[in-house]
Amino acid sequence: MRLRTKAREVALQYLYQVDVTSSHTERTLDEFISHFVEDEEVIPYAKEVIDGVYTHLARIDALIEQASENWTVSRMSSTDRCILRIATYELAYRPDIPYKVAINEGIELAKRFGSPRFPAFANGVLDRVRTEVSLHGSVC
Repeated sequence: MRLRTKAREVALQYLYQVDVTSSHTERTLDEFISHFVEDEEVIPYAKEVIDGVYTHLARIDALIEQASENWTVSRMSSTDRCILRIATYELAYRPDIPYKVAINEGIELAKRFGSPRFPAFANGVLDRVRTEVSLHGSVC
């Protein structure tokens, strides 16, 4: 498995933990990493994704809600919500990552960790997020 793919999985696991516990601090992140991350090479990108999601959370959630038609982020399962947040962060704030990669990685996370019908839903939402971001340029 590629380094960034592993880092996205670490980010997903941490974001899920925070979504359930509502506790995100530098200390909780460091403890999570020390207990659950074996490959130290994934840590920098995992932290970058986590920090990016939390820095831009309001805008990321707004993009997801705008793209998800009749669904609010709060109605989504925690896992599904966190997967969409990671992919949306990459689509909106990481111009160095091709949109096809961000979408495909999001769909792969959806297949591995999401609810059964979520991959198709994620594909549609992420494609609409990509369109919104490309129409209005960088949202940074």
